[in-house]
Formats: sequence, C-alpha cells, structure tokens
Amino acid sequence: MRITKLVAGIAAFASAAPIYAYGQTTGAKNPPKTVIARSDVRDLPADQQIIQALNRLTFGPKPGDVQKVRAIGLDQWIDQQLHPDRINDNAMNAFVSNYSILNQNQSELLSQYADQQRAKREVKRERADSTSAMTAGDSMALRQQLGGGQQFNATRQVVAQLQSSRVARAVASERQLQEVMTDFWENHFNIYALKGAPERYYLTDFDQNVIRPRALGQFRDLLEAVAQSPAMLFYLDNARSMADSTRPTLSGPAGAPRMRRAPMGRGGLGAIMGAVREQQRQQQQQQKRQRQGLNENYGRELLELHTLGVDGGYTQQDVINVARAFTGWTIKPPAQGGGFIFRPQVHDAGEKVVLGHKLAAGRGMEDAEDVLDILARSPATAHFVSFKLARRFVSDSPSKALVDHAAQVYLKTDGDIREVVKAIITSPEFFSQQAFRSKVKSPFEVVVSAMRALNAAPDNTPRTAQMIAYLGQPIFGHQAPNGWPETGDAWMNTGAILNRINFGMAAAAGRLPGADIRALPALDTMARAPREKQVDAVVATILNGMVSPDTRAVLVSGEHPMLANGAASRGIQDMSAAALQGRGMGNIPQLTGLPQIVGLALGSPEFQRH
Repeated sequence: MRITKLVAGIAAFASAAPIYAYGQTTGAKNPPKTVIARSDVRDLPADQQIIQALNRLTFGPKPGDVQKVRAIGLDQWIDQQLHPDRINDNAMNAFVSNYSILNQNQSELLSQYADQQRAKREVKRERADSTSAMTAGDSMALRQQLGGGQQFNATRQVVAQLQSSRVARAVASERQLQEVMTDFWENHFNIYALKGAPERYYLTDFDQNVIRPRALGQFRDLLEAVAQSPAMLFYLDNARSMADSTRPTLSGPAGAPRMRRAPMGRGGLGAIMGAVREQQRQQQQQQKRQRQGLNENYGRELLELHTLGVDGGYTQQDVINVARAFTGWTIKPPAQGGGFIFRPQVHDAGEKVVLGHKLAAGRGMEDAEDVLDILARSPATAHFVSFKLARRFVSDSPSKALVDHAAQVYLKTDGDIREVVKAIITSPEFFSQQAFRSKVKSPFEVVVSAMRALNAAPDNTPRTAQMIAYLGQPIFGHQAPNGWPETGDAWMNTGAILNRINFGMAAAAGRLPGADIRALPALDTMARAPREKQVDAVVATILNGMVSPDTRAVLVSGEHPMLANGAASRGIQDMSAAALQGRGMGNIPQLTGLPQIVGLALGSPEFQRH
C-alpha cells in the first residue's frame, strides 16, 4: 500500500466541494435573492443522522451517546442543545470553579498587575538615579519589590488556565452545542493572547462573560458585547483611537479648547488659575491627539471580518467613518479595573456617513451604537454570517440555496443566532450523504474528540492544550484577526498527517490525560481477544462501525505505510524525551496489540473527518 493512498484518504475530503440538489457551491459574496422551497427529506439512515449530529453539534460522540440520543429522539436532542440554559451542567461548573486564577476578580488581578508595573518603574528609576553599584542585598531587595517573578507567573497562568478550561468544557460539558458555538465565535472574533500582558487578563472576561453566554443569542447583542470588551479594544487598538486634531470633540471644537470665565472677587484668582490649568490640560490632550489620532484597525476588521465580509460593499471612506464613530470607546487603566469606558473628550463629534446613513454631528456613543445597528441588520452581514455557519456545520463549500435560506432566517428574526443555526442543522443538506464525514477536523477538534471517544475525564492541567498546540492550533494563539483556517485543506499536508498519527499513538500509549483504553467500555475485555475481534471492537467504539477496506487492512496488520517507511517511526522514536514532554506527550513506546489498533484508528482518515 502506498503512502500517497492513505494521505489522499484524508486530503481528498479536505478539498471536496459537495454538490447539493438546490444548486452549485458558492462563496460568501452572493446576497440572498429569492425564497426557495425547502424539503424535509433526509438522505442519511436514522443511525447515521445521529452520528452526523453528534459529530457536528458536539465535539464528537462519547461511548453510549448514540444510544442516549436514540432514546431521547434526535429532534428532541437537537432542541435541547439549542437551549443550553435548560441543560444541567453543574458538574462542569464545579470543575471550572477549581481554576484558581480564572475565578479571581479580573479587576483585582488588573490592579495587582498595575501595582507591580508601578513598583517596577519606581525601582528602575531609583536604580537609574543611583550612582553606586548595586550590592547583592540591593539585588535581593529589588527582586522582592518586584514580586520575585510572581506577577509574571500569574500572567502566564491566566492563559494556561483559560486554555485548559476551554478544552475541559469542550470535553465534558453537557452543553456541547454551546461549546461548539463558543469555539466558532471566538475564532470569528479572534484575539491574540500575546498582544500584551493586559490582554491575557482581558481574555478571561471575553471567554466567560462576552462570548459563551451570547453564543446562541442575538447577533446584535453579541456584536456590541465584543465591541465593548477590553480584549477586543486592546487587540485591535481601538482603546487608543481618538479624534484627529482637526476634528471637533464633545469637549469643544478642534483647536479651540473652551475656557470658563471666572468672576473677579472673592476666590476669583484661584478660579482663574484653575481655568488656566484646565486650558493647559486641554492643550495637552490636543497634543496627545495630534501624536496618536485615529486608528482604523477595529473599523476595518469590524466591516471585513465581523459583519459584512470582504465583498460586503463598503468603501475605505466607510472604514474611516466607522473608526471615527468608535473614537472614545476605550478601557479604564488597569489600576481602575480595566473595564470599558466611553471618553467623550476624545470622541470625534463631527458628522459622518456610514454605508449611506448619515450620523449627525454633536453626538457621543450613539454614533457607534447606530453603526452596530446598521451592520447587524445588513443583508450582507446576514449572508456572511450564514455562510460561515453553514461552512462550520455542513460543508467547506455550502450550497447557495442553504446559505440563502439561512440568511433569510437571519433577516426575518433580526439576527437570532439560535434560529439561524437551527435552520442549518435541521436542513436536508446537513443530513445529506455528501455532508456525512466530509469535513476535516481542526487540531482542537482532533484532540477533544479523541478525549471524548476514549471517555477521558476533563484535564485541569496544561497538557491537553499543549497537544493541540503541537498539532498547530494553540488556543488564542493566532496572531492575525482573521482567525484559524475554517476549511480542511488548510490543515492537511504530509507533515500535519504525520503529527496526527503521532498524536493517536501517544493517546493510545496513555499520554492523553484522563484517558485509559483498558477501562473503556467494549474494549476493557478485549486485551486477550484475537486481533480481528480487537479490530472489530475498536472500529465499533472509535469509528462508529464504519471503516474503509484500506484502513481496516492497516488495523489488522498493524503496518501503517507512513510507519513502514520509517518517517513516522522517526517522528515518534527519534524525538528527544524533553521535546515530547514539552508537547505534553512524553516518550512514546513501541505499541503492539490493542493499544496499537486504537492508536492507528485515532490517526486514520475516518477519525480525522467528521
């Protein structure tokens, strides 16, 4: 068997563009036009419908999930997942409550961070002013004054615990569709954790209070919550965007700070001096505006990535005017808790025109609020969001008819995400043969689905998140605002497939935290069974009973073509133990018997697709 045959087994599904009965595949640029009659016919047999729903609406089935959904009824189960507030998730909430830093008050953490930064500046200033060399005692005092590195460790642990909690929720939350949608929106509104130290503190609030509770709500509410989140304001630099010096602000016209006249008489001189100081303050503010001025980053990404899409019909002047509308939307200093605040004195109060809508002069936050209204209700936004949701749930190239239908639901319901998702995941396209196992899993989905398939307990250490990073998708680690790739072809190449095989072997070798194949239902009694029976049990348990002849031959023989030529063997065995441990996998032994079959199944094309 040639290597290219197995590689093609995954890669072919990454580039496939399914053709649906309702028309040809489409990109995100075609606006919805006419209402198309919908059919309720589902191509897939009943049990495959359940597997399809578990693969797409959760992060993969756990042992016994198919039977549970069958007992509840598929449509009833889907309705439950669409209403996460009706699902008891107390066990997951109790687990997350044990993350020490995540459950601290964000304002207090930011205040501590501000105190440390202030102490660091003071010590550096004192050291710079000193003409004598520092003694060993001075160095010790300096380290103590700076907290001995505790703040740096706390900053790192915020991200580590947030990444770990993201994986844990995806693995064990009963509210699986909410977690899938949280993953979708946190990629749609991507934020890079390493933008700066404060960003790591802001991300906790972004995940817990901005995205997750609104993942199935109204898009307009989600859009505003993101716009006001310190995480987004910091990441896309809107926190430091202010009116250009040539523009009027709410504190007065450009170039003419107002000075209140004080009456002469008792207290008059003091009042005059106060007015002078106020004038100096306003002049300093104007000079600051001249140095900084308008920042277009958020305005551009709001239009291109968050709402209308790159072909959404906006111009560069729209970008500028949107950025002007959002001036003054900024963040309190860390010492004050770092929350959202609107500062009218730096807001551009001039007239603006956005997508043909005039915003009158002399207003404050209303400018940006109106922009959010305009964008959330735009047919281009309805189409762009619907296209991305259809791509996530159905196909890398969803049919035009499905996207049009979802966009119509969006406009009819004023951007109700739950209703749009429902229209997509109950559509005949979702339950079509072309959609079944047609999407390649992202690294996040590979690791989490393996945890769920092996019935692993949630992991409260950084190890599982490190495995996801090893496969190429560090959580909150994408630097550009466009987020991680959303189509399979971006994740599939020979090196990526080799890494996934390595991961499968590591998981089967016991390197996946909380997973023990010896205790897995249906496999716990198979250790001494004949090889063929072991393969049958693994196919039924890990691959839902469906496997290609090529993959079955690999499982029976134990001879993977990428292992046979030494490539994967070197990838597994020749890496230093330290390198593997840094990826959370440890040193992987040579596998035989049932563990080998499980490892090969986890690395197979069937498991890498969903």
